[in-house]
Amino acid sequence: MARPQINLPSATALSLALSVCAVASAQTAPAADKAATKMAPKPAKAAKAAAKPVASTPPAASPEQIEAAGRVFYGEYTCELNQSINIAINEKYPGYVDVQHVKAVYVMKPVVSSTGAVRLEDVKGETLLVQIANKSMLLNTKTGHRLVDDCESSKQREWNATAKANQAGGMAPSGASMFNAPAK
Repeated sequence: MARPQINLPSATALSLALSVCAVASAQTAPAADKAATKMAPKPAKAAKAAAKPVASTPPAASPEQIEAAGRVFYGEYTCELNQSINIAINEKYPGYVDVQHVKAVYVMKPVVSSTGAVRLEDVKGETLLVQIANKSMLLNTKTGHRLVDDCESSKQREWNATAKANQAGGMAPSGASMFNAPAK
């Protein structure tokens, strides 16, 4: 069977041929782009892998830091909302302490403030524990929120009981004396 012939002017034929090629090219290009996208590595995953922090050793403790570590109340603390924290001596880095809250353990540097309060500063800059005479609190320094508050060690419970007894008798305890001698 013979093919019918279409007689078009050459400019129209050329224009029609280019249109057909453009449509065919547009339909296959996204498929090719999708295939290339699937094959290419995702930059976000590569960046996350490279951004993992390398564990670093904290600097050696200064004499002031060693003294501040002696003022920390070690052991189990009972806190508000049936929570707890535990503060222990860091066996790996002298002069540093470990603060455990829920499943997280923070390596912290003890610092005595001018008011006598003890600050435990996380070496990674995530958290801060403030220990004053009658309570302690753990703060997230990045978000500015308290992780847990109204935490009391056994020493702070004793101090609070003495304060209540003295207030009933007309005397108030001196909070500064609690920080003058290292805690045991």
